[in-house]
Amino acid sequence: MEIRRSTEADGYPVNKLQVSKRNIRKQVAERRKGLSPERVSELSGLVSARVMELDEWKAAQRILIYMSFGAEVETGALIRAAWREGKIVAVPRCEGKEMRFYPIRDFSGLVSGPFGILEPGPECTREIVPDNKGEESLMIMPGVAFDGMKHRIGYGGGYYDRYLEKYPRVRTLAVGFEFQIFEELPWEPTDICPQGIVTEARVIRE
Repeated sequence: MEIRRSTEADGYPVNKLQVSKRNIRKQVAERRKGLSPERVSELSGLVSARVMELDEWKAAQRILIYMSFGAEVETGALIRAAWREGKIVAVPRCEGKEMRFYPIRDFSGLVSGPFGILEPGPECTREIVPDNKGEESLMIMPGVAFDGMKHRIGYGGGYYDRYLEKYPRVRTLAVGFEFQIFEELPWEPTDICPQGIVTEARVIRE
């Protein structure tokens, strides 16, 4: 399954794009501040339940998944479900400008990374590399904002775009809350769109 890029060739002018993305990140940050930890957990449970109903989840033997931080969709329930189902779970570690995924069997070996996000410790050296077809691997990715065309604004590091450029056949689902869905987002031709977006209310496809 090939990666899906933004649909237009020219995108937004660079200055307008940068300002727009900055403003959207501020908007989402303010919306997140209004959520209590209890509400984050409640909505995350609804998102997780929807993910586990999808064929991509059921078929995947490997789950490449982020470690949630702050008021992101919590991923603990998905990770535990994957373990119960006998799937391999791998979480990312940022190494310079690259992101690599390492398998974990519990949470005890995770350490705080450069951004304060839990990641595999230095003793983890056996990287999980997606198979050539990508069919065995499902990536659950975060984001700041999304739209109905599945454009995604991340946190600005470009880690996921670079990873998916390297492994274009990995199946991808982004998870977020409904308040992170915008009518239209600014985008660049180099942006890689997830194949689906899951919120507490719906699944956004093609």
